[in-house]
Amino acid sequence: MKRKAEKQQAAAPVSAFAARKARQQQAQAQAVEASVKPAHTESAGEPPSKKPRRSLDDKTIAQPIVEERQTRSQKQKALKTEEVPLKKNEDITRKARDRKPEPVVSSDHEEQGPSDEGSEDEDAIVEEAGVMSVSENGDGYESPADTPVQTVEFPLSKARLNKNNIVYSDEDTLCVRIREKLSFVLIGQYDLWVKRGVVSLMGAKLHPSPRVYRVYAPSTHSLPVLKCVSGVDGAAEVEFKSCHSGIYRLRELSPLYQRVWNHKNTPADKLSLQKVGGASKRTFSVLHTSGDDPLNRHLRPLHMEKQWSAAIKSLSQRGGRLQVLICGPKASGKSTFGRYLLNHLLSPAPQTESQYRNTDGVAFLDLDPGQPEFSPMGQIYLAHLRSPVFGPPFTHPALDSRREGTIIRAHHIGATSPKEDPDHYVLAATNLLEHYRALLASYPQCPLIINYPGWIFGLGLEVATYLVRSLGLSDVVYMSEKGPMEVVEPLSQAARAAKTALTILPSQPTEFVSRSSAQLRSMQMQSYFHLSHPTEIANPLWLEGPVSRTKPFLVHYAGPKQGIYGIMGSGSQISLDLLAESLEGALVAVVAVESPTAIPVAGPTPLPNSHHHDDYAGHDEMDMDAKPSTTTTTTTTMPTLESNITRTSKEHLPYLFVGAGSSTPLDPKSSRSLGLAIVRSIKATSHQLELITPIPGSQIRGAVEQGHGIVLVRGLLDNPNWAISEEYYLAQAAERRFRSRVRPGRHSNPKSTGDLGDEQVRILGTLQDRIRRAQNVPWMTVVEDRRHVVQRGQEGALWKLRKKAYPDSGSEAE
Repeated sequence: MKRKAEKQQAAAPVSAFAARKARQQQAQAQAVEASVKPAHTESAGEPPSKKPRRSLDDKTIAQPIVEERQTRSQKQKALKTEEVPLKKNEDITRKARDRKPEPVVSSDHEEQGPSDEGSEDEDAIVEEAGVMSVSENGDGYESPADTPVQTVEFPLSKARLNKNNIVYSDEDTLCVRIREKLSFVLIGQYDLWVKRGVVSLMGAKLHPSPRVYRVYAPSTHSLPVLKCVSGVDGAAEVEFKSCHSGIYRLRELSPLYQRVWNHKNTPADKLSLQKVGGASKRTFSVLHTSGDDPLNRHLRPLHMEKQWSAAIKSLSQRGGRLQVLICGPKASGKSTFGRYLLNHLLSPAPQTESQYRNTDGVAFLDLDPGQPEFSPMGQIYLAHLRSPVFGPPFTHPALDSRREGTIIRAHHIGATSPKEDPDHYVLAATNLLEHYRALLASYPQCPLIINYPGWIFGLGLEVATYLVRSLGLSDVVYMSEKGPMEVVEPLSQAARAAKTALTILPSQPTEFVSRSSAQLRSMQMQSYFHLSHPTEIANPLWLEGPVSRTKPFLVHYAGPKQGIYGIMGSGSQISLDLLAESLEGALVAVVAVESPTAIPVAGPTPLPNSHHHDDYAGHDEMDMDAKPSTTTTTTTTMPTLESNITRTSKEHLPYLFVGAGSSTPLDPKSSRSLGLAIVRSIKATSHQLELITPIPGSQIRGAVEQGHGIVLVRGLLDNPNWAISEEYYLAQAAERRFRSRVRPGRHSNPKSTGDLGDEQVRILGTLQDRIRRAQNVPWMTVVEDRRHVVQRGQEGALWKLRKKAYPDSGSEAE
């Protein structure tokens, strides 16, 4: 009877909170053991975790395979020797398996479906041409590394999918009945429609309505949990439908996007697709435990602490009077808490006979330039949200929808940390808050959420306390119960002086991160430049072509059609001789100068070997979209800009520099950021810049029509190395798809061509030649990884940027 009870207890699903406590207790007991087991080799397909963590079953996994054949009595004796106190119903299932090599595969979405993350037929090919593991380099580009990661079967859904709770299903749709207090976890992307009952998802309570919500649940983050709050006859009905946003196609352009979405059908998928056929695949999969994942990834549910729930309910009761600053150490859960609070405030009320109208929305002031929620890196901004958001930041890197939300105003900081220029950072934050005050005139019941970065020590603490004293907030939330006191005490004093409530919550760090912070920044930046907002549809789309094939904006920086009036640099002064090389292939901010007061009064610092602006002054016609624009009247901004500009001797680039030694940034009161762009090339003969940018042309033209001058700001952001290697990875994916079609058997030799026809050999040669061209372009070179022997042409190459990012030729633009 005792053994039977132990089996039942081990098989019972437990909450993420209980499992976390159990793992902590078990880790303390195992810390006593002196033996250290060797690390395991991970597949080359999974990028490294930010902080590799050993699973609690290291000891179990490190045992030889022969040990699995021990008798039950021997295993019981071994378990008795382990002093691991576990509470009742907190013993998690520990069936760890040695992880097999997981090759990175880019399958053809047209033939195999958007949800396919690879196929068994391609395994033999990928073993020869797989992504090798390399570490992060100075240029900021990372590719997968062989960090030891071990898998533990972890409970995800509290409800198991069966024939009784499936209402209907087809090849694209699944409608389920969820009983109260039970939950479902899905991986992938889908459209969610609540038909009956009330469900909760990432802090939002969703009531029955015609509204459909887009949900992104990648494996890079904890998976969102859909829970039934209340229902009709004790259950809620929810419909999941496949969606084709195109974001899954980014896996063919970067290894960081591979193994992110759902793969093959899980046992629950096969059950719901019995009437349709086993070959059908959706863009989402239902998971009961992490062991159901065909890719054997480290999956965890998105869990929220009870203290967090109580704090969110208390803060939301303030309604439109809420103005809260969320701060705390790095990796303490600030972004997750802010996203939960945002969704909770945006939860729609039940529809009434008078037709439900949306509230005044929520203002989101993001002061974290390193990990922004709705913007690319290096910016702080004020957003006005109208609808809950379900997905990590790289699924919404920009806002341009009246239904979802818009960016009210943004400022370019020029770096991923505000410590580079704290004074400019404070001025920009204050200006954004002023625009929030102006927003209240139109939306008086609009609460404010401020996301402060993890820069909470030293000078960052001084900035935080200044904001608390001066912004007139209603609440401050600090995300750490462990202090330290040198941070908590000044915050408490500032809150008491401002008569602001201070709430201290426990941090909730992520136990496992499959992408580092630098990798997530690269993913978000790549998503930003591939994102499109068609006016005909409500949801955004991602373009599958490489950025190098995108038609650039041709902008004149000199002459009668001058559109760019100045080029600035953040931080130290840039030598005129190196200005062109520092721009080519770099990320720049497109800033609109609204008033002459944005330029400091002091005159420019004399620069040697330069030509003055008088050779090109006197005209202000712009050509922002490669089409002649109408001539505008001379504005008051032009003379102020021109008086501080010095041009380079060779390219005649307009260098805008004010200051002594370091560049003085533009005044946030008189300037705003429109977004980011990549300088594809500089055409010195025609005085043009080729810019690749997702900024809608209407925004740039609108700024010009208002008399604003356009200035490019070269900050301290990472070079877009992800854009340089996209063509190479796409060529590799095309070759793998072809090999998988002509040679479906996984045991065939991928290098041999004896069993191929003449036409197939010709096509294969063309694809291989495409790979060679992609790896030998002038702006890229292959650097060997010191830990592995990397042959030239393999996917594991580490890309570095040469001086010239793109050749000055018109063929690239065509």
